[in-house]
Amino acid sequence: MRKIINYTMLPLLILLFLNGCNQINPSIDEDIFQFKGSYVGDNSAIGNLTHKLPNGDYLQGFELKTSEEPYGIILDYKDIEAEELDKEYKETAIYNASFIFALVQNADWITFNFDGQEYKITKKALQEWYKKELNSYTSEKEMKKLIQEYLKNENLEAPFV
Repeated sequence: MRKIINYTMLPLLILLFLNGCNQINPSIDEDIFQFKGSYVGDNSAIGNLTHKLPNGDYLQGFELKTSEEPYGIILDYKDIEAEELDKEYKETAIYNASFIFALVQNADWITFNFDGQEYKITKKALQEWYKKELNSYTSEKEMKKLIQEYLKNENLEAPFV
């Protein structure tokens, strides 16, 4: 009887150990629109959102400007690698600003700092460039389609102030 218990318990213990090593709640594929309705003052939401956007792995820090209106966000990126850095910086700024302005209710401006280069985008300027209200979008797929359409067809200088 003791041998039977040993033979059944050992595989059971191994399975329990291996199962415990798996991720219980992987968040990589979470819908980014879960952050819709966030505010600039919500440090946790802004941090989670910005890390899910392109080049989020290179985000070194951020600062929320909430002491007086207009409210803004400063994002600091380091060591982004790309063939055309200036183009990569601008595309990242436009893409990320589009999502942030669509999801964060009271964000009025964002400054992107990339290894000594600074780009500032306001919600008003970006919406004028798109000719659309960004907060009306409700899915990541719609936002990506809009952004890609404008990134390949428009002057990348237009939305920057």
